[in-house]
Amino acid sequence: MKQIIFLRNIILFRKNYLTVTIAKILQYIFNFLHGAINTIIMKNFKAIFILSLVSLILITCTRFEAVRDPYTLYVHISAEPGHLNPITSNEAIASSINSYIYETLLDRDYDTLELKPQLAERWEISPDKLHYRFYLKKNIFWSDGKPFTADDIVYSFKVIKDPNVANAPLKVYYIDVKSVKKISPYVVEFTYAKPYFLALEICGSIPVVPKHIFDDGTDFNTHKNNRYPIGTGPYKFVSWNTGKTIELVMNDSYWGKKPDIKRIVYKIIAEPNVALQMLKKGELDVMALRPIQWVRQTNSKHFQESFYKFMYYQPYYNYIGWNARNPLFKDKNVRKALTMLINRQAILDSLLFGLGTVVTGPFYIHDKYYNHDIKPLPYDPVKAKEILQKAGWKDTNGDGLLDKNGVAFKFTLTIASASKFAERLATILKEDFAKVGIQMDINRYEWAVFVNKVDKRDFDAVTLGWSLSWEGDPYQLWHSSQVKAGSNFCYFINSEADDIIEKARKEFDVEKRIKMYRRFHEIIHDEQPYTFLYCTPALVVVSKRFDNVIVHKRGLNYTEWKVKQ
Repeated sequence: MKQIIFLRNIILFRKNYLTVTIAKILQYIFNFLHGAINTIIMKNFKAIFILSLVSLILITCTRFEAVRDPYTLYVHISAEPGHLNPITSNEAIASSINSYIYETLLDRDYDTLELKPQLAERWEISPDKLHYRFYLKKNIFWSDGKPFTADDIVYSFKVIKDPNVANAPLKVYYIDVKSVKKISPYVVEFTYAKPYFLALEICGSIPVVPKHIFDDGTDFNTHKNNRYPIGTGPYKFVSWNTGKTIELVMNDSYWGKKPDIKRIVYKIIAEPNVALQMLKKGELDVMALRPIQWVRQTNSKHFQESFYKFMYYQPYYNYIGWNARNPLFKDKNVRKALTMLINRQAILDSLLFGLGTVVTGPFYIHDKYYNHDIKPLPYDPVKAKEILQKAGWKDTNGDGLLDKNGVAFKFTLTIASASKFAERLATILKEDFAKVGIQMDINRYEWAVFVNKVDKRDFDAVTLGWSLSWEGDPYQLWHSSQVKAGSNFCYFINSEADDIIEKARKEFDVEKRIKMYRRFHEIIHDEQPYTFLYCTPALVVVSKRFDNVIVHKRGLNYTEWKVKQ
């Protein structure tokens, strides 16, 4: 706690030094003039005017905003993460912040995407691909000063496997890991029950938390340090002002290269137009734009002189998920009809200004596994209505709504209230579905409530997106074992799909795996558990007060940016 207070005082000192100095000088002038005027010429108008002017300057000076620290980076985030524990969090925003606090045994190169050492200095793989031994770097310390050792790896694995720890999306990647053994203080070995083509990446990317902090007998899911993280990374946590900011400061004891940026402040601003105005006023340095902001609101000469604009793609798609537990969506033909009622290309052009591509399945569109032979289902309301009628959905009572066995076709789409795209998409869907006799209502929830609803499967339909890994394994999202606690929120169950997913995990031949996953893509397209929408680019602006701002294949990396002098 003392260290945190000291750091905050240092920062405040740096920010306020100039203001305080000016104030002291003016105070001295004020005192001198005041004394002189009192003793020499109390009724002289000029003296009174000068005295009043200096007083006004002094008062104004004390109200000046503190001089901005050029080594602080202000980053916009649109929603507040639930917490910052890398073992239990599944949120993209939390993951982005955590990447500067926590580290893993291995990391992917920002350009080549090849695995490279991070906390580990090297590794060995047994010929049968069941044993993965990592040799840890020495003299690495947690941000509280305690040493990082093999004990932290063993403890983190124990927590991941603990059935009482709420991390089902992560658990699936370690189901075949039999043990993680400490060979020595700086050597650990992972042992698999059967080969897994992603084993090296999964072992190397295991989230690591400090054993000496979390192994204290309290509930891991609600541990106080879930909001006060302690890591080994280039930055360390300073403060979290709920609903406003999350602040990191450079880790002075970091083992690697020190970044030029000394402090990162994440500003939580749900309203994108407010965030853009703050960006233009210099209160933000980094912001992901909405398409309308990219196309219409950031092209002035002044803006171009002040900010870099970057457009780049990363593994991602968004979708509408149909909860198959709801009787309305059990029939795949109904799901196909719903997809055919959605004019995806027109929506892309109108809402997203054409920035993106309509996708058809569960892999990143630029991934080797993506099946480009599959074309999107066409927008065809007439054909869609015919499919619905064949499935038994007709307006039998003349009330304007389709019905079947006395049940009207009514459902609710759940969206995150902060998403302007989701709001406008939902409005279009509501109108288009109504034209064929389907009533769709809209439920809007603040982000934390929205995530909780999805986790509990408490929705009829939902619109969401997935940030994917660079090397895919569909088990987490699509295997039937994940319908209860994993990420198979929409209850997709298909025996052939399960079989492919399981066999592909053991297949080390890339070409064979491509063939298997492209067949899996066909199954998903035929079943339509999601209406797959778009792969959209990241639209990011960065202040030009920084140099060496490079867009890598993995995206941006704040640690390599330089402050312009």
